[in-house]
Amino acid sequence: MGAEDYLEQARELLEDFPVVDGHNDLPWALREQVRYDLDRRDIADDQSAHLHTDIPRLRAGGVGAQFWSVYVRSDMAGDTAVSATLEQIDVVGRMIARYPDDLAAARTADDMENARRTGRIASLMGAEGGHSINNSLATLRALHALGVRYMTLTHNDNLPWADSATDEPGVGGLSPFGHEVVREMNRTGVLVDLSHVAATTMRDALATSTAPVLFSHSSARAVCDHPRNIPDDVLAGLAANGGVAMATFVPKFILPEAIAWTKAADDNMRAHGAHPLDTTEAGMKIHRAYEEEHPRPTATAATVADHLDHMREVAGIDHIGIGGDFDGTAFTPEGLRDVAGYPNLIAELFARRWSPEDLSKLTWHNAVRVLRAAEDVARGLQSERGPSTATIEELDDSRR
Repeated sequence: MGAEDYLEQARELLEDFPVVDGHNDLPWALREQVRYDLDRRDIADDQSAHLHTDIPRLRAGGVGAQFWSVYVRSDMAGDTAVSATLEQIDVVGRMIARYPDDLAAARTADDMENARRTGRIASLMGAEGGHSINNSLATLRALHALGVRYMTLTHNDNLPWADSATDEPGVGGLSPFGHEVVREMNRTGVLVDLSHVAATTMRDALATSTAPVLFSHSSARAVCDHPRNIPDDVLAGLAANGGVAMATFVPKFILPEAIAWTKAADDNMRAHGAHPLDTTEAGMKIHRAYEEEHPRPTATAATVADHLDHMREVAGIDHIGIGGDFDGTAFTPEGLRDVAGYPNLIAELFARRWSPEDLSKLTWHNAVRVLRAAEDVARGLQSERGPSTATIEELDDSRR
């Protein structure tokens, strides 16, 4: 039997154990396309001409909880990055208020379960890149107070206190202040997200964090040798930490043949004066013209399943999840073109003899458990110590 024979079974499983998706860039797409005008991109209606995401397709895809990324580009810095992050948080709040029958604000694992019981999509937030806190632990705590429940330590560029996967080595992982950021995230209850960071940063964070960590959208480096993916030794370390690695769907991170093609496509975007991550209508016109002349290697749902097979083998079934990165990438796999595609992936895994129990952990239970564990760790640490007032100057200047 092929994957298509398991589609109905996949949809039935998702009715009970819907997908917790670790990363969706809809807020940034709304910023770039319509400057947050929700009337112009009413996600209650089909927005497939413009976006990977809308409510009808979230429903069709069996999504039960979504971490909305409140990402800002890493070339934004200082107070500009903080203000842009606040604008991202604001639009998520406006979306939830606008669609109360479909979206439910969620800050805790209990909130996620309550949303599932009431048939709504739990809406959480994750900040993508530590530049969003501008080297300020108080800003980190303020983001938590506004509902942010994970922070990716870096995006594509290094920070003074943490190395990125796609930049040259800087501090060699985490600086002393970077370790303090991780400790304060544990104390506050913000999950440490290790997508985008260098392998040295992953290992440093795992050595420091007393709460489970998260990879909100990363796949297996052993299957596709891209620096954005997770080495096997780090995957193996998730069992002791309790964390979860959420496989992404971005073709250049999952299909080896797509790596060189995407680099050339990104260079073409820059040559046309556009950012490689530009998914506006103008940006996609440049992408499509390039693709017509240079056919794109195509990933599929089976490509993602190959990563999940490997991640399950190395990390264990209790430590994997899904983080598609929809609306944060120009290209998506066949069968996973948008948020309606999750049943195709679950059907592929059914065809590979994954059990319903294993799949319920992948889609729902693992992510809920990790957030609940982070809450428990935070309560314990808050009973032991108060907020950190450390600064990057006092912790890192001694190294210079």
